[in-house]
Amino acid sequence: MPLHSAGHRRGVVAAPHGAAVEAGRQILADGGNALEAMVAMAASVAAVYPHMNHAGGDGFWLVREPSGRVRALMAPGPAGAKATPSLYREAGHEVIPPRGALAALTVPGAVGGWALALEAAKAHGGRMPLRDLLAPAIRAAGEGYVVTRSQAQLTADKLDELKDAPGFAQAFLVDGKPPQQGDVLSQTAFAATLDHLAQAGLDDFYRGDVGREIAADLERIGSPVTRADLERYAAYTAEPLSVRLAAGTLHNAPPPTQGLASLIVLALFGRLKVGEAEGFDFVHGIVESTKRAFRVRDRVVTDPRRIEAPPDRYLDETFLAAEALKIDRRRAAPWPASADAGDTVWMGAADAGGLVVSYIQSIYWEFGSGCVLPRTGLLMQNRGASFSLDRGAANPLAPGRLPFHTLNPALAVLKDGRVMAYGTMGGDGQPQTQAAVFARHVFFRQPLDEALDRPRWLLGRTWGSTHTNLRLEPRFAGTVIDWLQSAGHDVAVLAEPYSDTMGHAGAVVLHADGTLEGAHDPRADGGAAGL
Repeated sequence: MPLHSAGHRRGVVAAPHGAAVEAGRQILADGGNALEAMVAMAASVAAVYPHMNHAGGDGFWLVREPSGRVRALMAPGPAGAKATPSLYREAGHEVIPPRGALAALTVPGAVGGWALALEAAKAHGGRMPLRDLLAPAIRAAGEGYVVTRSQAQLTADKLDELKDAPGFAQAFLVDGKPPQQGDVLSQTAFAATLDHLAQAGLDDFYRGDVGREIAADLERIGSPVTRADLERYAAYTAEPLSVRLAAGTLHNAPPPTQGLASLIVLALFGRLKVGEAEGFDFVHGIVESTKRAFRVRDRVVTDPRRIEAPPDRYLDETFLAAEALKIDRRRAAPWPASADAGDTVWMGAADAGGLVVSYIQSIYWEFGSGCVLPRTGLLMQNRGASFSLDRGAANPLAPGRLPFHTLNPALAVLKDGRVMAYGTMGGDGQPQTQAAVFARHVFFRQPLDEALDRPRWLLGRTWGSTHTNLRLEPRFAGTVIDWLQSAGHDVAVLAEPYSDTMGHAGAVVLHADGTLEGAHDPRADGGAAGL
């Protein structure tokens, strides 16, 4: 699967797994639009990349319509009706456990997002039958998929905390042991669920036979999510957050995502007027912009129904100018540790009709809660582990409350006529990697595949890690690393030249002349394709 694909006229897709890329490309070839291609990719990637995402997770979409309007399709799941702080305290927990049934405490919203996306697809000429969209995923889950290096490695690394989660061993272990890269596993119950949805419709996931089976299994394992929670669920449309830069207008998803932080990072970095990529000023500038953005994020972002002031006040010119002046161009600011991990996929699609889609789908940590529901094969997320049992916290647990999301799909409408959808997985790393890829490609005019290939860094946590220092891939020049250390950054150089720690990024671009381009990360198992 090529990592970079350009010069297309009908459509282009990018994803972290080759099977998802092919599913999306085939839908475009059969006459589907970018939204329909993305639904096919979202289902396929759950079937073949389950350690990164599943239909038991959440999803967020940014869609640029042919008219030029940009909309956010929001599919976060709220905490279940029985998810109260007293439930956890009575069970002896001072914090919400990240694995097991009590970690599976939020409604899975992703499939509701698929349904909302298909409603939007119809408004733009989409006519593909749902069965055709789900067919690649049904086939891969039922007939078997090849275990990737990352799935094999993460299963082994996290075995102790996952092996006792209900249903995990039966779904993702081989004779009680982690699979090897190249082994073939199947998700037959999940394939049957998708097959049923293809006939009954996606609404059945929440209010039909599938919803009934999900609720019964959740009750059986002791999850606080009820059937009534599923029946009440619906994804929704929202206005994206936006900020204007000299290069164009950047869009991202509103709370409960950290899209606000991603926009602040690039808005601050743009004001630093860094002269060239890859040097100390480039890395230091984005890192310090990230620290300023995360201070806002950690104070502000929560369930949007509980935010007192509009978040776009932090994208106001006066606020951004003042924040940029607080960045020391030569010294690292103290870094307050945060605690976000994440396992996620970003995927992009664009078509000749002018639809451009940026989509991110996640189960939070690798394999989420670890709970696989036997009747449906659904792997449940652990996104609710981001709640706090402290009533005074920014994101306290309460039934019906939306958790904080690291997920944030990005989309830019540039003044030169290009429309760029981009994003990545990686917890705290998402705003940083978005900024690095966008700045390299747009500010410093690096080719898209080169911008994705270049060495990256991570400040903060991801992949369930306890590290909060500044970790860099070793391909940076030694002088850059020395200058960062001299400036006061707590630097650690990783061994791998292309590390999964840095996330799996990608982008698709609709050019002003109508041609389409896509590329995906060499750190992942996918690529890009078009026609």
